[in-house]
Amino acid sequence: MSNLSTRAEKLAAFDQLLTIMDELRAQCPWDKKQTTESLRHLTIEETFELSDAILEGNPDEIKKELGDLLLHIVFYAKIGSEEGNFDVKTLIDSLCEKLIRRHPHIYGDVKAEDEEAVKQNWEKIKLQEKGNVSVLGGVPKSLPALIKAMRIQEKARGVGFDWEEKHQVWEKVEEEMQEFKEEFNATSPSEIDREKASGEFGDLLFSLINYARFIDINPEEALERTNLKFIKRFQYLETAAKNNGKALSEMTLAEMDVYWNEAKKQ
Repeated sequence: MSNLSTRAEKLAAFDQLLTIMDELRAQCPWDKKQTTESLRHLTIEETFELSDAILEGNPDEIKKELGDLLLHIVFYAKIGSEEGNFDVKTLIDSLCEKLIRRHPHIYGDVKAEDEEAVKQNWEKIKLQEKGNVSVLGGVPKSLPALIKAMRIQEKARGVGFDWEEKHQVWEKVEEEMQEFKEEFNATSPSEIDREKASGEFGDLLFSLINYARFIDINPEEALERTNLKFIKRFQYLETAAKNNGKALSEMTLAEMDVYWNEAKKQ
C-alpha cells in the first residue's frame, strides 16, 4: 500500500514526536503542569473514544484516537524520565522483554499448536512473574463488572478450570434462569426479596457472559452494539414524532410503537 512507511520513516516520525513532547513540556503552560494523576482521567476518556471509533468502523477516527493514546504514553514516559523512574527507552525495553518472555513458543522451545495453548501459556507465565497467590489476582479491581467477568473466566480457563462442551454452559444458563424466575416471579403480587433476586440475576448474567465467551462472542461488544442500535432507533422515533408535530411525553406507547417499527426497517 502506498501510504505505508519504511522502518526508517517510522523511527524518524517517532523521534519527531519525542522532540515535540520535550518542547511542549518545556514551553507550553498546560503541558508543564500535567502529572500522571492529572492525565489519568484524560487517558481513560481517550480509550473510550478509541473504542467508539472501532465500533463505528471508521479508520480515520481510529488513527486519530490511536495517535492521542500514543501521545499520552509518550507524555507518561516524559514525566517518568523527569522523576527518574523510567523513560521511553526503558519502557519499551521492558515491554519487549515481556513479549519475548511470554511467547516461549516463538522465542523458546515451548510448543503451542493453537490460540488456546498460547493463552494458557500466557496466563501461567503471568502468574509466575507477578507472584500472585491467586490466578485471579491480576484482574484489576476497577474494571467494569461485565469486562471483569470476562477476564475472570478467561483466567480460570487459562489454568484448565472451565466447561468442556458448550451444551454444558448453556444448561448452566438455563439453570440460573430458572433460579432467577423462582426468586422473581413476574406474575406474583407478593414483594420479592430484592437482595436475593439481585444475587440470582448476577449469577444469570455471569453464566450468559460465560456462554458468550464459549462461543467466541464478546459480550461487551455485543451489548454496546445493541446500545447503539437502540439509540439510533429511539432518535428516529424522536425525530419522526417531532416532524409530525407530536411530543413523546404526550403520546401513548401504541403511538410510539408505530414509529419504533418504522425505525427497525431503516
